[in-house]
Amino acid sequence: MRNTMVEHTNIPIHTLKVSCSNCSLRELCLPVGLSREEMSQLDAVIRQSRRLKRGEYLFRAGEPFKSVFAVRTGFFKTCVGSHDGREQVTGFHMSGELLGLDGISANAHGCDSIALEDSEVCELPFSRMESLGRDIPSLQHHFFRLMSREIVRDQSVMLLLGNMKAEERLAAFLLNLSLRFSTRGFAANDFILRMSREEIGSFLGLKLETVSRTLSRFQANGWITVEHKHIQLVQPTALKELISGCSGNTQQTHAM
Repeated sequence: MRNTMVEHTNIPIHTLKVSCSNCSLRELCLPVGLSREEMSQLDAVIRQSRRLKRGEYLFRAGEPFKSVFAVRTGFFKTCVGSHDGREQVTGFHMSGELLGLDGISANAHGCDSIALEDSEVCELPFSRMESLGRDIPSLQHHFFRLMSREIVRDQSVMLLLGNMKAEERLAAFLLNLSLRFSTRGFAANDFILRMSREEIGSFLGLKLETVSRTLSRFQANGWITVEHKHIQLVQPTALKELISGCSGNTQQTHAM
């Protein structure tokens, strides 16, 4: 993978039919060590990838749960509507991550999932993945790990919102994005924010003005540079030191 964000506007149609066995992201969303036969079984279950334009819904709250989705390219947010009509962002998801696990318990999705840019997902029909998991124990174990990670993530966000000040929340958020981009082969300290400052504020429990003011303060300190949505982490160590006194900060940074 190149160390730049991938553009998605002119993907040839034949690339939409690339199987899991040839996917560069397979080790992020599928267990390592599957045999060729097991990969063939998996390829037969996963449906042809689906493309969404920016602003399109992958699924909506209340829709029947049928599948989970692996993000192949692009960026998504998940959100729920509050009683007063406002949108509460509950998470951001990028390539190699799974969407839709929220629907397993109630057999219906509990949130909306919206593309923040032109994106592509692979659909994994859950009933067929369940059956396949019985034949491939490592696949079943991998899904258990993913569900456990979601629980840890939710707990970490609660700690983040309860224990951290505004500057610490935003520092942890930027460091988490940096780690996730690095894991996917992108530049760790030079990236584009696919979400708006308002969406960041909704996720972190901060006002839009607070997010903008805090980013400006980080830039004035020489810790980052900001140009619209382009972020460079000039001194990531300073951001880590900012949150070093918070209980459980390492887990929070890794699990958001």
